[in-house]
Amino acid sequence: MNKLYENIYFIGIGGIGMSALAQYFLNQGFRVSGYDRVRNEMCIRLEKLGITIHYEDNINMINSYFKNPENTLVVYTPAIPTTHSELNWFKNNNFKIQKRSETLGNITSHKKTIAIAGSHGKTSVSGISAHIISNTEKSCTAFIGGILKNRNSNFIINAKSENIVVEADEYDRSFLNLEPSLALITSVEEDHLDIYENLENISSAFQDFANKTKNKGIVILNSKIDPKFKENLRKDLNVYHYGLNNENCDFYLYNIRYENGECYFDIKFLKDELKDIKYIFPGNHNFENVLAAASISYLSGVSLEEIRKGIETFKGIVRRFDYIVKNHKHIYIDDYAHHPSEISAFLTAVRQIFPNKKLTVIFQPHLYSRTQSFYEEFAKSLSISDDLILLPIYPAREEPIPGINSELILSLVSTKEKQVCEKNNLIELIESKKPELLVTMGAGDIDQFVQKIKHIFIK
Repeated sequence: MNKLYENIYFIGIGGIGMSALAQYFLNQGFRVSGYDRVRNEMCIRLEKLGITIHYEDNINMINSYFKNPENTLVVYTPAIPTTHSELNWFKNNNFKIQKRSETLGNITSHKKTIAIAGSHGKTSVSGISAHIISNTEKSCTAFIGGILKNRNSNFIINAKSENIVVEADEYDRSFLNLEPSLALITSVEEDHLDIYENLENISSAFQDFANKTKNKGIVILNSKIDPKFKENLRKDLNVYHYGLNNENCDFYLYNIRYENGECYFDIKFLKDELKDIKYIFPGNHNFENVLAAASISYLSGVSLEEIRKGIETFKGIVRRFDYIVKNHKHIYIDDYAHHPSEISAFLTAVRQIFPNKKLTVIFQPHLYSRTQSFYEEFAKSLSISDDLILLPIYPAREEPIPGINSELILSLVSTKEKQVCEKNNLIELIESKKPELLVTMGAGDIDQFVQKIKHIFIK
């Protein structure tokens, strides 16, 4: 990053992607400060590192250091509304202002960037990849969209390494600011239809992302992606495929088995093979994610035994198949699943491990626009539950859409035990039920209930 700037000011600093950038700049010796609407866990982490944050959209609360356009860069997240006072003040006073994705693109432009994109699984694949590579001599810097349990952080720094692992976000076409040396795409499905309108436009954007890969670079595709996708990629790119139980792929995972509550499988890597790999996260979606990370690592020059060690020592990512309570009376798992196919994959995996337990599901829909686009699909995937509790829709950046609410989903769910519950009544409801197998899901603020629910089960 150009040393023209001494100060970096973040609007929306507590977001998972923004907070990783804030840590990067702090590590590089910049003065860092920012604003966020809520003092969340990430803000508290940043404050402990010495970063000053305020929680009121108030120009007067911005430190004087950050009011000089000559030496201050302003970074903001697309979630910030256009009416935001601070953002408009910076615009009106000729500050250099960038979206988060632009800043990430600048940081990574002269490095060997490994970018993971896709409708689902980005955080898991980037997290596992970063864990594997960072524990080898090659090492890496990494910007991850979740808290890596092995490091209790969403950020890894190794200034000497040329490798940077990043999660490439398709929202607002942010990933087009990246020029990776290696790009992996986990899936191409309908989502963010408020931006893209249809699957054709989504697929086109992912193709544009793959074509941003550097000359003669590597592109890795999930074998489930439409074969026509490859037709529009540059001819100089080296394209590989990965998949489960698919011998036609360059990388495939097979011979899955469960022994004493643990998963084992084998992986074929081009002309190499690893057998009897132990992994703690069940379910085909988790197997696809770990295979993707293994493929990235292999093509990045990581040895087979280093890949095995990385997979077997991976502790997971917060809110990704995250066991909160696991004892003889209660099992409670929290997950970030917020798209119908993610929900279906997650609940199917839970069912597979605990086939004889009554499955109680708490889900908070995320965004009115997503609910409007997928309410029928949500209802189908949530019908895997035995007992369903829906929270009201988390709006994030959106205004309500008439007729779009959680009741719309509920009306189509086939589960007999089902209800919509206001957030302020949730803990009391869980206390009355004390379910034997509970999962919470969503990308909104449902995570604020995790510790409260945990307390019900362990008190």
